[in-house]
Amino acid sequence: MKSRETGRRLRFGILGCADIAWRRMLPAMTTDPRIDIVAIASRDERRATTFTDRFGGTPFEGYDAIVEHDDVDAVYIPLPLMLHAHWAARCLAAGKHVLVEKPMSGTHRESSDLVALARSRDLVLFENYMFLHHSQHAVVAKLIADGTIGELRGFSSSFTIPPKTGNDIRYQREVGGGAFLDIGGYPVRAALHFLGNDLRTAGAVFRRHPDRDVVISGGILLSTPDGIPAQLTFGMEHSYRNRYSFSGSTGRISLDRAFTPPETHCPVLRIERQDHREELTLRADHQFARALDAFADAVNDEKPFEQPGTLEQAALIDEIRRIAHQ
Repeated sequence: MKSRETGRRLRFGILGCADIAWRRMLPAMTTDPRIDIVAIASRDERRATTFTDRFGGTPFEGYDAIVEHDDVDAVYIPLPLMLHAHWAARCLAAGKHVLVEKPMSGTHRESSDLVALARSRDLVLFENYMFLHHSQHAVVAKLIADGTIGELRGFSSSFTIPPKTGNDIRYQREVGGGAFLDIGGYPVRAALHFLGNDLRTAGAVFRRHPDRDVVISGGILLSTPDGIPAQLTFGMEHSYRNRYSFSGSTGRISLDRAFTPPETHCPVLRIERQDHREELTLRADHQFARALDAFADAVNDEKPFEQPGTLEQAALIDEIRRIAHQ
């Protein structure tokens, strides 16, 4: 079921005409020789046509058309996050691989159900935390493993953005879910990626919008089993910032633009020790293209696919939300 006919391109249907699809993911798809965009659906056929005029494929009004399309092998879902689980389940049940924007659902239970459904149908379910596929993080991990800053003592990360316009979906609880699920998931996933899947929540504080009943910012303290802390900040009422840093027994490593570097951006990694300061300029990388590579590789692989960290992330998000002061 998972493997495709040798030499045939992976035929994608796009379920929703979101900004991230227009700016980042669909341009990456059109340059990938293994991918063919065959259909794009929106609630408004005119918007779907705007997308197909640029990226190709047939426009459709209504998402059911993608689910039922016989010539679609895989579906990309960039819908508002509270719609992810429903449509991912519909696509998996129809026998299609799914690449879904993060988070794949709003709860660990929903994510577990989706993973089980994908496993039962021998399909690829891929949650698109695209930053994980950028090569800069492998460089950071190697420096830490090589003892560049001594023994690891702590991790910190922040992802904050300025306020959005009043009609932004992040202010709409029923579809957008607030800033925690949409923005806070990045530093949480970075902590899991570098510190391991056994993180526990030591504390959390959420700030809610006074009128809209959604979380708009917060701080989180996580810990590894041996007491290494991870201090995380997220929000959408700040200046723009996305970064992480590691403190060690002999120094510090920090990286800006950790989550959203453009494909032309050459990351600058800063290493500081007591008597030494160094900047390493890394090569540019296209994390959306790399995420597509990983998805296509998983579809073509005969081995069963389960994405590392997906359910651990969902469980940790549930735990943070449960204990947060707000």
